[in-house]
Amino acid sequence: MGKITGFKEYDRELPGRRPVAERIQDFKEIYEPFPKESLQKQAARCMDCGVPTCHAGCPLGNLIPDWNDFIYRDRWRDALDQLLLTNNFPEFTGRLCPAPCEEACVLAINEPPVTIEQIEKEIIEHAFEQGWIIPEPPSRRTDKSVAIIGSGPAGLACAQQLNRAGHSVTVYERADRIGGLLRYGIPDFKMEKWVLDRRLDLMQQEGIRFEAGVNVGVDLTPQDLDAFDAVVICIGATVPRDLAITGRELKGVHFAMDFLTRQNRLTAGDAPAGDEPFPINADGRHVIVIGGGDTGSDCIGTSIRQRAKSVTNFELFPKPTADRPVNQPWPFWPAKLRTSSSHEEGCHRQWGISTCEFIGNGDRIVKLTTVDIEWVTSGDGKTKMREVPGSAREWPADLVLLAMGFTGPGSNSIINSYGLKLDDRGNIQTDANYMTDKPGVFAAGDANRGQSLIVWAISEGREAARCVDNFLMGSSVLPTKGGMDLPKG
Repeated sequence: MGKITGFKEYDRELPGRRPVAERIQDFKEIYEPFPKESLQKQAARCMDCGVPTCHAGCPLGNLIPDWNDFIYRDRWRDALDQLLLTNNFPEFTGRLCPAPCEEACVLAINEPPVTIEQIEKEIIEHAFEQGWIIPEPPSRRTDKSVAIIGSGPAGLACAQQLNRAGHSVTVYERADRIGGLLRYGIPDFKMEKWVLDRRLDLMQQEGIRFEAGVNVGVDLTPQDLDAFDAVVICIGATVPRDLAITGRELKGVHFAMDFLTRQNRLTAGDAPAGDEPFPINADGRHVIVIGGGDTGSDCIGTSIRQRAKSVTNFELFPKPTADRPVNQPWPFWPAKLRTSSSHEEGCHRQWGISTCEFIGNGDRIVKLTTVDIEWVTSGDGKTKMREVPGSAREWPADLVLLAMGFTGPGSNSIINSYGLKLDDRGNIQTDANYMTDKPGVFAAGDANRGQSLIVWAISEGREAARCVDNFLMGSSVLPTKGGMDLPKG
């Protein structure tokens, strides 16, 4: 590496966040600029570790030490080339990934890890500023065409890879705009939508065709798609986990994605979709978010910006430790306490709590009841949930947002139309080559693997594209995981 002793000389540093009082006034991204000199010091912290376990921590197999070294040496173009070997959209992952690579960093054994995600983001943004990121349509076209259903991160990655292989690619999206989760599931304070639009414009110039407002299975049948040589289903895991308790039917109890999608449309200057006799809005309301993951955090930050009277977050599991648990050793991803930017903006967090009943006044929710939960290990070694006697409580609640995860793609029109098999977890069943039980029909991303990370969706989209290319051509010019040489132009 460029500076062998860098990890001894420099502390971990990240860009500052805009002050809370300022940033909750808008939906702009929260981070301030990071000086180039500071970034190079952070890159210098990358150790000459011999076995870079960060590779294994990254679902894309990013060549992290390579581009860290180039940044330290001020060789930005070389760093970009290494980054793009494995990642189609570092501007997305550099903003949205929880960075499992950092937990797997060798330095993380007993020190704060290298700021891998921030370096990744700065490389790609510098490249855009320098004009290095330009459309790269393939120099030749095959006579093969592929339809991709869904325009989230898996669908977009698959589309770009197949287009690079020379195939004609059409992406169908049932929403009114392209982007899937990136468009309507991620708040702008985490990623402003000009970042997405910038990439989509490049992909269109490279020859990819986008068709929004097309619900495949309704507007198009499998017979309509027979005109394509292959189909890839990348529809995500869209069925939210529900909470079937008394009062669930009350107005004011909503799924998280309905709430987030509405605000994303408003932020974009669009009217909310459909008739809204009771808008899903947190203004002046006591908000309770049930679920402690990323989606719950997004609901918290959005509620605060909508001027909620209070925001409380419920998590069923006990409060994690601040440090890595002893039963989750390095380099595995640890279930430790994480505080997001939204949490620090004014949220009350409650752990080990279970919601029992929603209570209304007429047809609208006004409060809910809970009990505290403890987790005990029985004689057979199984951990079970048990209510704490005498712990029942009432909470004022004008708006409840269910952010408890997603159960799979569901039995929707696409799956039903094709008659696809689902696995025992409710996801589309595929073989080792991402193909379903219908020849020429593939599936990737959360629809295939279940609810997961954006970086995993991109990885699956890339891998599925290589399998599709091999199916169409008998071999593939696309890289395997880890960044083998990719033909350009």
